[in-house]
Amino acid sequence: MAAVRTILFLLVFYGGSTLHVIIAFAGSIFSVRMMRWVVRCWSRYQTFCARWILGVHVKIDGYIPDKPVLFAIKHESMFETIDMHRFFDYPAVVAKVQLSRIPFWGFAARRYGMIFVDRDGGAQTLRQMLAQAKQAIVDERPIVIFPEGTRVERGNRPPLQSGFAGLYKMLKLPVVPIAVDSGKCIPRSSWIYRPGVIQYRIGEEIPAGLPRDEIERRVHSAINVLNQTAST
Repeated sequence: MAAVRTILFLLVFYGGSTLHVIIAFAGSIFSVRMMRWVVRCWSRYQTFCARWILGVHVKIDGYIPDKPVLFAIKHESMFETIDMHRFFDYPAVVAKVQLSRIPFWGFAARRYGMIFVDRDGGAQTLRQMLAQAKQAIVDERPIVIFPEGTRVERGNRPPLQSGFAGLYKMLKLPVVPIAVDSGKCIPRSSWIYRPGVIQYRIGEEIPAGLPRDEIERRVHSAINVLNQTAST
């Protein structure tokens, strides 16, 4: 049954996603505001499909502050990358530059204001990322980063990428860590999705200005809090 549900979800969600991307691409040429509306609709569409086709529900524990902060999120599946647009207002998301090369989607994402990073770009890349992040702060947009750098298998706790600490130091912003356990329903290593509850746990705000070792330790611990009892 899980396999049947997964196939149906993939057909319905990605079919609808294609339409959303086309509309977002067209809208991005004329109006960023329209594109923002389409992106939020896309996020809600994913939640709808996950709930009614896969039997996946979403639970959020904690409070998301409405002020300039750096949100650091655990990354176990593609689900949270789309879902965040439901509860963040126009987020500036830090993502790998390869995603910007996807036809149509990449153009729309740049117009939306995603912050693309080339991990092999060195100091110049970091400066570009910093400039874009500072502009996002001026525009009162929340900045979202997946500090582990990529999707990880459920229960894995890889070290944080160096770019996170650099961004934290230069932006001088507090950090709000967010744990998520989406991998138990939408695992990286399997094409079959499972019903259940995906939980977000909003951690306590961590102040700006901490030493690198301390901020990395605290964020790493907070975003992995839901994995401490992972059985897979």
